[in-house]
Amino acid sequence: MNLLLSFIWVALTGQMFYTNFLFGFIVGYFILWVMNRDTKDRRYFTRIPTAIYFAFYFLYEMIVANIQVAFDVVTPKYFFTPGIISYKMVAKTDIEINLLSTVLSLTPGTMVLDISDDNTTLYLHVMYLRDKDAFREQIKNGFERKLLELLR
Repeated sequence: MNLLLSFIWVALTGQMFYTNFLFGFIVGYFILWVMNRDTKDRRYFTRIPTAIYFAFYFLYEMIVANIQVAFDVVTPKYFFTPGIISYKMVAKTDIEINLLSTVLSLTPGTMVLDISDDNTTLYLHVMYLRDKDAFREQIKNGFERKLLELLR
């Protein structure tokens, strides 16, 4: 419904720009929020801000990792300490595991090597592994927690 309201906004204004579509999406979101304030099922109104927050978190982590890798490539001394770790996941469904492994692989410096047969453990190669437990906590409280908040 929100996308339909956005397209109606673009059609009424006659300007096909992404900023105009985004403005229509925001206006449509608030219109739907006002119309559905009394209903008990409000998942849509909590998922949109959560998705935006996750996107910004992912972009931040990706930029930090890119800067770290670029700095290591440009400088004559190597700072990386590679390692392979196992990570016990909280994610249970196939889509949760797939999205978590994709997000981790898209971040420079980490790569998913394998997933255990029982779908409980990820095996990761990490370029900058100084403390295994701290890295596991960073994944657990960072990517996995935020992704599961979005999906569940």
